[in-house]
Amino acid sequence: MKQWTVDEHERFSFARESPQSKGFSSLKFTDQAPIPSLGDTDVLVHFQYASLNYRDIIIPQGTYPSGNSANVVPGSDGAGIVEAIGSRVKRFQKGDRVITLFNQTHIAGPLTTQDRKNGLGNSIDGTMREYGAFSEQGLVKMPDSLDFQQACTLSCAGVTAWNALYGLEGRTLKPGDEVLVQGTGGVTLFALQFAKAAGARIIATTSSDSKAEFLRTLGASEVINYRDNPNWGEEVKSLSVQGIGVDRVLEVGGPETMAQSIRATKSEGLISIVGYLSGCGRDKEASFLDCLEYGCTVRGILVGSRTLLEQLVKAVDSCKIQPVLDEKVFAVEELKEAMQYMSERKTFVSLRRILMFSSNWLMI
Repeated sequence: MKQWTVDEHERFSFARESPQSKGFSSLKFTDQAPIPSLGDTDVLVHFQYASLNYRDIIIPQGTYPSGNSANVVPGSDGAGIVEAIGSRVKRFQKGDRVITLFNQTHIAGPLTTQDRKNGLGNSIDGTMREYGAFSEQGLVKMPDSLDFQQACTLSCAGVTAWNALYGLEGRTLKPGDEVLVQGTGGVTLFALQFAKAAGARIIATTSSDSKAEFLRTLGASEVINYRDNPNWGEEVKSLSVQGIGVDRVLEVGGPETMAQSIRATKSEGLISIVGYLSGCGRDKEASFLDCLEYGCTVRGILVGSRTLLEQLVKAVDSCKIQPVLDEKVFAVEELKEAMQYMSERKTFVSLRRILMFSSNWLMI
């Protein structure tokens, strides 16, 4: 079968290089990989499509904080058909349409240390292959309303956005809440769609007029160009209905945007940190005193549990939510080209839904 792996030696070498020199030569392709064997509680999935996330780019470049297992198959997101099941499998049968769970042992509740060691595409072999064997606990049935291209985008960005809105018990999103989202990446666009479907009011930040118009078509009530106004936190606050700030923020930028997110949040508001696209530098990082001054709650998120993914599937079907997809499609052999395309951000939704493959296709 066709399969990609991350060469551990080359990945380790990249970790010592400058970001500008890093490429994707650590990715190795074969069309002669064996189809995985099944244990009693395993499910064999024939992948139809898989999608890329930012994490999938930095793993082969050697800059992912958690590292990865030697010669791991990359990719966390995939959708496919159950080809075979082990003798003790109860949750699935042959022919079911399924999607992968990001952290394979994270069934419900808070993420544990053990769950962190079971992430697809860095600790456990992931989705950039034709067939994969997974524990039946690490899969969920696809939404009936989506095709494989659409469904393969849910495992990482979709669940992360859902977790940010509904994952904290007692602080779930309510109709009428005001939500701030940043940019046009995968988590952002999912969160915007979910929040809009729930009756929330959305304020968004972005870097261009074309992106702003796109965000408005998805349901954003207000859009701020952060290039025009670097102190956009106060503008967000002024645009909130009562002028006191938003109820919750999806923080994707990291140190360079966190201070503004705090200023945009009302007292007792909730900030969910879901990424660090601006990098990990600390020179512009907000301090805990900022959180104390503005009286907000800050919560870090690493994707989400199977319970949250199952909730998400039901919501997608009920609300007829359609994931936003890039138009670019790559062949499975073109994973490096797909990653390069995504890393260059050639389209404003490229960080959202980048690669997908079937036996012969990869779609961005």
